[in-house]
Amino acid sequence: MSEGYYNNDIERQTEKKITEKKGMTTGRKWASLIAMALVFGLVAGGTMFGVNTAAEHLTGRDKAQIGQTQTTSADASSDTSGSGQGTVSEVAANAMPSLVTISTMTVEEMRNFFGGTQQYEVEGAGTGVIVGENDTELLIATNYHVVEGATSLSVGFVDEQSAEAQVKGTDVDNDLAVVSVKLSNIPDDTMDQIKIATIGDSDELQLGDQVVAIGNALGYGQSVTSGYVSALDRDLTLTYEDGTTITSTGLIQTDAAINSGNSGGALLNMNGELIGINEAKSSSTSSGASVDNVGFAIPIDKAQSSLQEMMNQETREKVDGDQASYLGIQGSDVSAEVSELYGVPSGVVVAEIVENGPAAEAGMQKGDIITGFDGRTISSMEQLQQTLEYYAAGEEVDVTVQRSDNGAYQEQTLTITLGSAAELQNQ
Repeated sequence: MSEGYYNNDIERQTEKKITEKKGMTTGRKWASLIAMALVFGLVAGGTMFGVNTAAEHLTGRDKAQIGQTQTTSADASSDTSGSGQGTVSEVAANAMPSLVTISTMTVEEMRNFFGGTQQYEVEGAGTGVIVGENDTELLIATNYHVVEGATSLSVGFVDEQSAEAQVKGTDVDNDLAVVSVKLSNIPDDTMDQIKIATIGDSDELQLGDQVVAIGNALGYGQSVTSGYVSALDRDLTLTYEDGTTITSTGLIQTDAAINSGNSGGALLNMNGELIGINEAKSSSTSSGASVDNVGFAIPIDKAQSSLQEMMNQETREKVDGDQASYLGIQGSDVSAEVSELYGVPSGVVVAEIVENGPAAEAGMQKGDIITGFDGRTISSMEQLQQTLEYYAAGEEVDVTVQRSDNGAYQEQTLTITLGSAAELQNQ
């Protein structure tokens, strides 16, 4: 469990894998190891898997709707939608302009030869789907585990051009995230070639329906696989790199190959419509037997409201050191085991409160469990610290806490004015 004062300290992956902790339940239980389909760099400092970075950080806040654009620079309609089912090649050709590769750089701490630890930069690669646009940004859906802990990221478009990107919003509980790219950083020729994905209806899926999966397999660039809907409404218990465990529910199971790097990519119906965000694959059972062609995707009907909310959040940059803020607590993670055994909400339990600090002034209490910060889900102390890096001292934010009341937890929202980390250190 991580523990420490919540000030501006740290945010990802050597060869990051998310494995299944529990069996799937839907009619019968499956026991298998689930690996989030995300490939990461094998050595630090190498090529970004074909996606180069461009300069400039991204800011701005404008409203956008999933699958719709407010300008004419990106085509929001699908050529195959409404015109009958196409072939796999037709679906792929039509959808490819809506897909991007996502390359990340993270910092990992590894044990060295002498028994100490050393930090290394590690590359990662995943996939994203263009789902919207506002007045200043192109908006891309992906998995949370693709961008988890990323210190920098860039996206690559269908014409092999790339641009620096920023995490706009995250939904840890549903393994979703939205990445934004400033429109001014995208060449006009690229804007003419890309388009927003057409959103389908995953609730209409039936067993045996043919589907197409597209993603940045192995970090080599977009590749296409096809298969069928094998099952619906699957549940998986998955663990992130930081140890946070979630249950991903209502998933689409498909035998279309979902390989490392496909995370965050598109699962499409034969009309070329987006009906799922590829998330995970099963590699073996708990007994070690290999498993083939068992992949999972988050249904778009489940993801849509979360994506919409994230698309309308403010895109933030990390603040400078002299603007660094602090909340004024000591806390630790609520482990998955504790949450399951005792019914305690997942989040950060407040162990100590800095006297006369921002949290104390707002009425936070020892034992409160922090579950949200400015509309963003909080599941660990590390994530809380990473989130605070984007907020300046003096900003007013709403913090969601769960407070025990006669054995039951009640949600409360505290409005907190963040303190100055610099002033705290000088005290």
